[in-house]
Amino acid sequence: MLKDLVNPTNVNIYVSKLSDVLIKAVEEPLGYAINWGRIYSLWPVHLETGCCSVEFGAASSPRYDVERFGILEAFGSLRQCDLIVVLGTVTRKMAPRLRMVYDQMPEPKYVIAMGACAISGGLYLDSYNVLPGVDSIVPVDVYVPGCPPRPETLIQGCFLLQEKIKRSKIK
Repeated sequence: MLKDLVNPTNVNIYVSKLSDVLIKAVEEPLGYAINWGRIYSLWPVHLETGCCSVEFGAASSPRYDVERFGILEAFGSLRQCDLIVVLGTVTRKMAPRLRMVYDQMPEPKYVIAMGACAISGGLYLDSYNVLPGVDSIVPVDVYVPGCPPRPETLIQGCFLLQEKIKRSKIK
């Protein structure tokens, strides 16, 4: 009986059970706390090329005040921002610069494509130099439709992004 308790296979079983308990007790609450911090401290960088930028400005105004939802208007360097909002038409000449901005941002990074021009090229899709959506350049997390989308729609898109962050696993 005592020999069975000292057997290394039994010890491995106890160690694996302990690691499962530690994962459940530490990783899940820690992941919740980290995601909670990410949700309410999004720092956006804007790529503004169209009329959607006016609607983003309206969403930042006192009437809608996106800051109360955790989208901070603190403009730091690109190495501090974790959200890029693409507003308006993206041309082929602008695409490498958009990718450069995206690459300079730290992980985890999120992208919101706002307006018909950013999502699908919009009214200017027939032009030779307009991209048919920014999802071919950067991975888009949330699409905010409209031409231009209202500030309420942008706020709803931010809520969807926050839900996605809440459900994400910590790497």
